[in-house]
Amino acid sequence: MSDEVRDIALELRRHLAWQESDGTRQILKEPGALKAPPVQAQKTAPVQAQKAAPVQMQRAESAPKVAEPGVLIPGATLDEVRTELGDCKRCKLCNGRTQIVFGSGNPRAELVFVGEGPGEEEDKQGIPFVGAAGQLLTKMIEAMKFSRDTVYICNVVKCRPPGNRNPEPEEIQSCEPFLRAQLRVIKPKVIVALGKFAAQTLLREDTTITRLRGQWRSYEGIDLMPTFHPAYLLRSPEEKKKAWMDLQEVMKRLGK
Repeated sequence: MSDEVRDIALELRRHLAWQESDGTRQILKEPGALKAPPVQAQKTAPVQAQKAAPVQMQRAESAPKVAEPGVLIPGATLDEVRTELGDCKRCKLCNGRTQIVFGSGNPRAELVFVGEGPGEEEDKQGIPFVGAAGQLLTKMIEAMKFSRDTVYICNVVKCRPPGNRNPEPEEIQSCEPFLRAQLRVIKPKVIVALGKFAAQTLLREDTTITRLRGQWRSYEGIDLMPTFHPAYLLRSPEEKKKAWMDLQEVMKRLGK
């Protein structure tokens, strides 16, 4: 074997060994192929990227405006929040309810009242604050020179707790994202938190309502006034004066 043929054979063996280490089993036949770099991985990557892009676009176009509870894409409405809530079964309150009590009033209200949860009459009618406590709240709203149609009223939990008991922490946790979504859509100037559950949920603290009431607080940049729940005022009418003082502060803040 001549030196030239021996050198070619040696180069060929080296090339085959290199191809085998790279996973290649086919011998390239073109004269210049021995020096050409592998291009298979470079060709397949752009094709995969091109296939993935349309899928991502489809997901973005079909995404709901309420991406997840309490997280809103700009332009969401209360109807879309209600649709996201659906026939909610996120906690055990669904087992005893007649219907979900989402909220009522002006979706662009400058004043929002947040209560604790639906009672018996609210559960029957699907409207918040229509029982005895609701009748007192209506009088309070009218005394502030508003009407139920010009404000928005909702609760921390959307289903009636059995026997009107206090909502439990896991029940509040299940409903809270939808309350926050409602408030982000409405963007009121002032929130009135009725009772300890509304105030403590929105402020994320466990200070008693007797210490919170009458003190301006802030919720996501919105002025918040904690005061007594109308049901408590029915049991303790001597506290109505304090509640009225709180509501007068709200009226001043809103230019009433």
